[in-house]
Amino acid sequence: MDWLKSVIEYGIVGLLGCLSVVVVAIAIERYRFFKGLCLGDFQDRRILELSLTRRLHFIATIGSNAPYIGLLGTVLGIMLIFYSMGQEGMVDSARIMIGLALSLKATAAGLLVAIPAVVLYNLLLRRAKELLLTWESQHG
Repeated sequence: MDWLKSVIEYGIVGLLGCLSVVVVAIAIERYRFFKGLCLGDFQDRRILELSLTRRLHFIATIGSNAPYIGLLGTVLGIMLIFYSMGQEGMVDSARIMIGLALSLKATAAGLLVAIPAVVLYNLLLRRAKELLLTWESQHG
């Protein structure tokens, strides 16, 4: 069951780390796009809306699923604790508490990815709506 510990430590937490990098990269790209956008270049509202909301769904998907990925890591960690308790045949409360604390690390990592992702998504979506409304008022 040592492989399960590696899956939790490197797989789940590593995946969440990679997802956080993806969120930040997309958010920076979208921010820079919004900053340099010239609304006069667009004649069709639908094309503008597509351009403004491009890749925002990735941020929303990561923000909504990161807690579940973290929860998966926690469940796997608790399974590992129960397996270890069954193998050793004795219950050491100190080892159980340490194992639980380490398994909850995955949930914390999931929340640390999800909360900023949802905030960034909402900020970027709000800015996209502002730009769209500005365009509509100019072309109304």
